Amino acid sequence: PVYAAIFLVMTMSSIGLPTLNGFIGEVLILQGVFVVSKFWAFIAASGIVLGAAYMLWLYQRTMFGNITNPKNEDLPDLSAREIWTFVPLLVLAVWIGLYPKPFLDRLETSVDNVMSRVNSDYTPRFATTVVEDEVGPLRGGAR
Repeated sequence: PVYAAIFLVMTMSSIGLPTLNGFIGEVLILQGVFVVSKFWAFIAASGIVLGAAYMLWLYQRTMFGNITNPKNEDLPDLSAREIWTFVPLLVLAVWIGLYPKPFLDRLETSVDNVMSRVNSDYTPRFATTVVEDEVGPLRGGAR
């Protein structure tokens, strides 16, 4: 039962259930695609729905399906060590789903760099400039 519960939470995360980490990615992708093309946003949303159906079907077959190998009938549930291995993943999945700002802030500079190379009209939200001081120009971030 413990493995099935952990697998369910991670499946819901993959589907993009709100309050889990997959939701943030799906919303940001759909939002970005919708700005560019409503047609491709519809295709992306359709893919999300099909992916969710597949993941639910996968969960149903793996957790509630018939056991086809007799050796698997007496498998034990997760041990305490195995459960504690999953705890950080579960905490991160919920943390990113509820408060993604620290992770998105960390990505912002890289995304701005990519966007400015791809789209010459792109202006970062928070433009930052490096100014030379009296020591001289900065080289590779070191003085």
